[in-house]
Amino acid sequence: MTRKWFGTDGVRGQVGDSVIHPEWVLRLGWAAGHVLTADASGRPQVVIGKDTRLSGYMLESALESGLAAAGVDVLLVGPLPTPAIAYLTRTLRADAGIVISASHNPYQDNGIKFFSGDGYKLPDAQEEAIEAWMDRPMTLSASERLGKARRVEDAVGRYVEFCKTTFPADLDLRGMHLVLDCAHGANYKVAPMIFGELGATLDFLGTEPNGININDQVGSTHPDALCREVLRSGADVGIAFDGDGDRLVLVDEHGELLDGDEILWLLARDMCQRGHLAGVVGTVMSNLALEQALADCGVPMLRTPVGDRYVLEAMRSHGYPLGGESSGHIITSANTTGDGVLAALQILGILRRSGQTLAALRAGYRPFPQVLTSVRMAGAQDLLDQPLARQLIADAEGRLAGTGRLLVRPSGTEPVLRIMVEAAAADLASAVAATLTAALSDLALSAASS
Repeated sequence: MTRKWFGTDGVRGQVGDSVIHPEWVLRLGWAAGHVLTADASGRPQVVIGKDTRLSGYMLESALESGLAAAGVDVLLVGPLPTPAIAYLTRTLRADAGIVISASHNPYQDNGIKFFSGDGYKLPDAQEEAIEAWMDRPMTLSASERLGKARRVEDAVGRYVEFCKTTFPADLDLRGMHLVLDCAHGANYKVAPMIFGELGATLDFLGTEPNGININDQVGSTHPDALCREVLRSGADVGIAFDGDGDRLVLVDEHGELLDGDEILWLLARDMCQRGHLAGVVGTVMSNLALEQALADCGVPMLRTPVGDRYVLEAMRSHGYPLGGESSGHIITSANTTGDGVLAALQILGILRRSGQTLAALRAGYRPFPQVLTSVRMAGAQDLLDQPLARQLIADAEGRLAGTGRLLVRPSGTEPVLRIMVEAAAADLASAVAATLTAALSDLALSAASS
């Protein structure tokens, strides 16, 4: 069954469109309430969290009303990172969790994503069931069965303490200078508490959200400011999250960036050195250098489609304890979704145990030059189905002549066509990416005007 509204990470769009609109979200809450609590024993409960977007207040109220109409009680936790909602859903024994966030997107966008009661993102079948309920007439539960809402006052403290327990008990961060970039997003409060209580000296970027500055030239998708601040302040490590806190990138003491693939490699190598690592899950976007470095350690790597939900599904089905994406989604056995704070704590733990700097720790890893571009457009898949588009892609692959990789795919979260070119030579990757992006952009404009 083709899903009508759900993408790779829930429902997402621009605030005020036909989907991210309070009337539609009200109905979504009602439909999700019926589907996600169908097997609830006793009175069903759903946790709702959000990032710092101004529109979150409006959408939170709409979801709360829809769930209450379906006879579901709501537990409100306020602005917290996505992985915190996964954790709280499990520990509060709720039937489901909902996050109001558009992750790394600008403030004009927002979205809704769901967790089942065990803290995992919903399988396709449940998302399809919610969509089917959306087509039903909206009816109210009996008056005595309507849901109610309450705020979980200690939600922040619960997640902070959980994160701290994942750091080695015999270590601390005293004497370590960190720069935290929270993207003016959901980690703005909890991340400073976690790293500060472990003893680190902290400088900050992106910790003053005003509702419209989330991801605005800060965070994991805009790390230049963090690179400059690490150099200016003489910090040991820079740590950047995205708007909802499930992504992580790092900056070493020389101001050099580490993406998700390199972070995954550092974690995998440490696990190999301390014991057996069954395997690692990456995606079709993961750099070939990661796969080769893992192979040198005798560790198999499995590739999935883009989306941390697919990474996690593969980890569970194959029994692999580690997975992630180039964008910085890092999933370990400590939580049921990508968690930027937990991944950062694991890297800092490695630094503490080894006594090395981050630059020394990463020495020897050489990623293949990779160029990422995009074409903003609607109907990306329809464009890719055109014979001319297929020919343009085939020509680009021919230029690589077996020395690299090419991936062209529609985004699952935005109206964008994403292009990735990877080659042994940086100039070849750049040239192929530029030519193909321009050609597909022209084709998209021509299709839109016809």
